[in-house]
Amino acid sequence: MRDEDYIVRLAEKTLQRKLNSSGCVLVAGPKFCGKSTMCERYASSVTALKTTNAIKLANADPTSALIGKKPHLVDEWQKAPEIWNIIKDDLDKDYQFGKYILTGSTTPVNNNKIQHSGAGRIAQMVLRPFSLYESKESKGLISLETLFNNDSSMESFVTGSSENGLIDIAFYICRGGWPIALKAKKEYAIEVTKNYFDSLFVIENENDDFAYFFKNKNVDLLKTILKSFARNISTEAKNTSMIKDIIESGYRAKLDDDTFLSYEKMLKDLFLIYDLPAWNLNLRTTVAVRVSPTHHFYDPSIAAAALGITPADLINDLNTFGFFFEDLVIRDLSIYAEFLGGSLKHYRDSAGQEVDAIVELENGDYCAIEIKIGSEENIQKGINSLISFDNKLKKNGLKLPKFKMVITSHGSCYKDSESGIYIVPITMLKN
Repeated sequence: MRDEDYIVRLAEKTLQRKLNSSGCVLVAGPKFCGKSTMCERYASSVTALKTTNAIKLANADPTSALIGKKPHLVDEWQKAPEIWNIIKDDLDKDYQFGKYILTGSTTPVNNNKIQHSGAGRIAQMVLRPFSLYESKESKGLISLETLFNNDSSMESFVTGSSENGLIDIAFYICRGGWPIALKAKKEYAIEVTKNYFDSLFVIENENDDFAYFFKNKNVDLLKTILKSFARNISTEAKNTSMIKDIIESGYRAKLDDDTFLSYEKMLKDLFLIYDLPAWNLNLRTTVAVRVSPTHHFYDPSIAAAALGITPADLINDLNTFGFFFEDLVIRDLSIYAEFLGGSLKHYRDSAGQEVDAIVELENGDYCAIEIKIGSEENIQKGINSLISFDNKLKKNGLKLPKFKMVITSHGSCYKDSESGIYIVPITMLKN
């Protein structure tokens, strides 16, 4: 790729920070999300484990994979997991910041070969597909960082309207943030993403990223379980309900919990799905917080492709659209939160009070965000929910959010005059 074609990533700030504070950085994430391309810009030498010979050599002599000018990058390190132990031992003997970079599209199949956690030596981060701001499909006029650095009465809040409509958001959901899809002409971009999805389950040779995971596994069952997660995207659906969903689909007459859990773990190890953890108030309070995570995809296009959903399908089913839109926003907020050195969670208590997203910084400051498809009714529901959440915190003497926001699919960007809550289309937001 020509240098002028390179799209700068917000995750580069995290990579630089970790390279300057640890001996090795592991950059994990979905296949084809751009890990190698990004990391090669920060490496002085590279060992790529992409051929049979390179993999055999690295497994026979792991130290050979670490030869090169530092920082040295080992691309797809998990194919020779002993490398982890060698790096740990090397850093014990000669610790230098930014000595190694590892990338991986899966976790190691055989974790038994990893003898150490790498704590204090190997820092880890996850790279996601591009956010809308990185792909230049968000104007980025509203900055989370700026809002965190000002109080809720900031006068510099930018107002205006998004140029995007629901059909544009539906397209972004189905296309996803994959580098290869962003390079394609718009009329072919979703097809590129579909081809990417289909390729995940086709093993052409033993060196394929997923080959080891699919060994002795039922690929059709894996895809069926993935579809169930897609049907339950952005929800707290329990395993029992998804197992029931799979059985009722007619694919299997029965499915035990252990089998389901093993395939769920596999989907997580392949960086296709993950659970967004619950936010715990962790203070003296009478509020009973529920700790169930919400199910999300590293990119909503994976869920759309799994179910064969098109932008038109989303437009014709706004209820489903809402869940997929939430997944898109959670993807972007995860990227923005990491850039700010924070974390992303969701909130729900036993009384049914919910907040779709909590961005929390290291200093304890946080913001509360509701995610709604843009309409006056939906926006008002988001505002009311955030007001209720704020009142509950006040009643229990808890720390209030730095600011509150409703992220919408499209429409106007403004600050609600009565509540002080920010209304921001996703295509006007940035880190």
